[in-house]
Amino acid sequence: MGRIEAICISTARGTQKRPVGSAEFVADWGIRGDAHGGHWHRQVSLLSADRIDAFRARGAQVENGAFGENLVVRGFDFSAFPVGTLFKSGDVLLELTQIGKECHQHCAIYQAVGDCIMPREGVFARVIRGGIARTGDELVLAERRERRPYQAAVITLSDKGSQGKRQDTSGPAIAARLKDSGYDVVETLLLPDEAAALRQQLCRLADQRQVDLIVTTGGTGFSPRDITPEATMAVADRIAPGIAEAMRAASLRITPRAMLSRAVSVIRKGTLIINLPGSEKACQECMDVFLDTIPHGLNLLRGESGDCARK
Repeated sequence: MGRIEAICISTARGTQKRPVGSAEFVADWGIRGDAHGGHWHRQVSLLSADRIDAFRARGAQVENGAFGENLVVRGFDFSAFPVGTLFKSGDVLLELTQIGKECHQHCAIYQAVGDCIMPREGVFARVIRGGIARTGDELVLAERRERRPYQAAVITLSDKGSQGKRQDTSGPAIAARLKDSGYDVVETLLLPDEAAALRQQLCRLADQRQVDLIVTTGGTGFSPRDITPEATMAVADRIAPGIAEAMRAASLRITPRAMLSRAVSVIRKGTLIINLPGSEKACQECMDVFLDTIPHGLNLLRGESGDCARK
């Protein structure tokens, strides 16, 4: 059990959040009056009071809200909870959606003391059910009544697509197919064929958003700009070669050029990453191969029990 020590809001982005005694949480929006509310996954930010105390013990003078957090809560180490965890305070129900954040520009705290805890200790949530929360209220873990759908992200790699010179049809087709199969597609990205950008997004989606599945499309051929397999392997903890092998084997029955595919399939932490070709038709054919089979693997990556033996 935790206890809310501060509720903080800011009415304009780029300004420090200030404590308020109570706040109204609005479903699928955030905190009424807070500039960071919206229809996205980072509606409410949370930070442990114990972590703030430890930071202050190092000599830093910081007020509640200085890290950009909405809720300061004592009794929870939020960064230790997986994405999807539910927290309840009175009528308010929050779902954890992201662990940590990318720090693109060092904040005033970092400039002053050389460190900031929000990128590694802060977490974000969306409001599932609204209500009023007050300073001093309890925050407790809530039980999930229904199984959480698989969370997926789709990344298209295309120089011309990212420049607006070519319409991306493969990414939307993959996303639609996943949605039809019961997945929550939480992000779709269109990137140039740049290894650093792809590595960064794969790590963010696997580590911070903790999605179950990332599907990439494009960049798997022989062109000098086709860097998707190398960037994917660079972030992998383990390989899952059977998926890519099965796709190539099935595609070879359609075209001999399938042997030129360099697509890989790997695992990073609890996330399965699968490379698909750039062609929309080829993407659909490859998804025919694995879509009915990978849920067993995704369940194992979630830590859910399963019997791997054939029956």
